[in-house]
Amino acid sequence: MRILVSRLSALGDVVCSLPVAISLKSLWPDCNLTWLIDRRFRSIVECCTGVDQVIERPKKLQAVRDLGQFDVAIDLQGLLKSGLLVGFSRARQKLGYHWQREGSWLFSQRVLPDATSNHIVDQYVDVARAIGASTDRAEFGLFPKPEDVDSVRIKLFEGGWDGSPFILANPGAGWLTKRWSPSKYVEFTQRSSLPCVIMGAKSERDALAEVVKGEVRNIDMVGKTSIGELVALVSLCSVCVGGDTGSTHLGAALAKPTVGIYTLTRLERSCPYGQIDNCFQGDPSVNDVHRKVESLMP
Repeated sequence: MRILVSRLSALGDVVCSLPVAISLKSLWPDCNLTWLIDRRFRSIVECCTGVDQVIERPKKLQAVRDLGQFDVAIDLQGLLKSGLLVGFSRARQKLGYHWQREGSWLFSQRVLPDATSNHIVDQYVDVARAIGASTDRAEFGLFPKPEDVDSVRIKLFEGGWDGSPFILANPGAGWLTKRWSPSKYVEFTQRSSLPCVIMGAKSERDALAEVVKGEVRNIDMVGKTSIGELVALVSLCSVCVGGDTGSTHLGAALAKPTVGIYTLTRLERSCPYGQIDNCFQGDPSVNDVHRKVESLMP
């Protein structure tokens, strides 16, 4: 059994779609699963136990045909760029995640989500269920690489970490409207009983400077990790805090207590998987977030 999955980006969406691989492996343990991915997010998929081969998005569509015959090809992104890859594959059956845009519906059969599948993770897994997989609760099969854990530990020590438990906070997000106030993050870190490691994309360094400095010594990891190291960093924290962004989904995928602060996005669909009770909708007070985080500490 050979399976092809096309899910190219972005970080959080790739993480949320990994349970499809685990579900298919539970159905066909000996199958060979190949995942097509954008180069930037390759390391995420390489950390998933359900994926056998990771291939960066080819520049020429013929390269997909050269991969040989597949029994099933799945478009989990629903865009033209992901749909074309499935369309040009030599697959006997071609299925697609239900939200199909840019003409992607021309290349795969749309799989409608089950009425009970409110979360995007479950809606992805519904595509695997359409083939015959039986999954009550999605599993991510995500584990950091040992070399990335070692590398991150060194960077944390260089930043002042003493090896004690820490909270990982990501004040950034792709959209400004999805971010909790930086001043509230500053107050939150001041009140925290554990050290706070601040993370975020390199491009967000200026915007997050206020949080990194604050009035207490936070550990600055903004823009200092590769994607693989980010998986390792999240795996080392005691509690993960952030908005609607990739690290929040990583927290859930790595079974870390994760507090999500969602200013816009609907919690039922996009909260860290299985942790809706740890999340806030809108603009919560620092006190509320602090109490929630403290209740989740080991």
